[in-house]
Amino acid sequence: MKHFRVSVSAQDILEDFIMALSEIKNRKRCISLNGPVYIRQSGCVTGPKEGRGSHFADGFDLVWEDDLGGEKNWEEAESALMKQAVEITLAKAGLGASDVDCVFAGDLLSQSTASSYGLSGLGIPHYGIFGACASSGAALALSGMLIDGGYIERAVAAASSHFASAEREFRFPLGYGSQRPLSASWTVTGCGAFLLDRDEIGEPLAKITGVVMGEIVDPGITDAMNMGGCMAPAAALTITSAFREFPYLLDNYDQIITGDLGEVGSQALADLLLQQGYDIAERHMDCGLYMYDREKEDVHAGGSGCGCSAVMLAAFILPKIKSGDWRRVLFVPTGALLSKVRTQEKMSVPSIAHGIVIERV
Repeated sequence: MKHFRVSVSAQDILEDFIMALSEIKNRKRCISLNGPVYIRQSGCVTGPKEGRGSHFADGFDLVWEDDLGGEKNWEEAESALMKQAVEITLAKAGLGASDVDCVFAGDLLSQSTASSYGLSGLGIPHYGIFGACASSGAALALSGMLIDGGYIERAVAAASSHFASAEREFRFPLGYGSQRPLSASWTVTGCGAFLLDRDEIGEPLAKITGVVMGEIVDPGITDAMNMGGCMAPAAALTITSAFREFPYLLDNYDQIITGDLGEVGSQALADLLLQQGYDIAERHMDCGLYMYDREKEDVHAGGSGCGCSAVMLAAFILPKIKSGDWRRVLFVPTGALLSKVRTQEKMSVPSIAHGIVIERV
């Protein structure tokens, strides 16, 4: 783990980021896939706030009428999100659970219970992963590499989050009525699922050609409500590594897409990369900023959660790639690796960002 200083001034973070870059010059973090791994199909399910407050609601496969989705509690609701998104994805592809070799799935709850409970009845070999809000990137990377290596033929990658279950897990029960600072983000109630294979038959949505393995970075920030600031250095390391190791420079990407840095983290990312000579202002998109119409919905710094980047990938990013509007994007889900206990003990928040190079077929 790269530990930054406990001091959290902007200058300290910048100096430590530059030092971290010098330490990884000879470290291989990027993997080019030998043959394209195709994203065959996708599916996403969201809560009502996302349905009424997103610019991209037309791309959601299912929008719940209420946050419980017919379940008894928030945790069971998130499990239902996961199951429904996976089932919708398979149905759109004309496949059943028995056609899938394994599923990689992650969420924000302890022991990844949203995915393990939600998928337990499908009979698919299951790898539960935790990368916080970067879980969709980890799921896509691991399933893609297994397919590329010839170990499996077909996999599902999925990630979910739920506003109410995340508040109970990481902050306070909703009934407590705690005040949220402007730097805080709003956990997306939603799940995105993706079917991956290496079959060239038909018309897949897109293809994965490369993976950037994320590194844990700790900028020394102890404010768990400022997750964008915590995650920005990790995103900067991943993006810089992609520019250095892959044969694509900044101009070769139509979009650099981060997961949920929000308003605070997006500005921090732009500043960090500009110091390295990369001006991403014209082609950077953050899913947390784009997820909601912030004139309609009060989400403070933006959206967050595992479901944020996963839903945006399914509902907006992949359709843009398939249509030809974008030829190549660098998809970088970001995650703050915090726990309620650790933050109450005044520990800083380490973060991670995984990168996926996604191209038009």
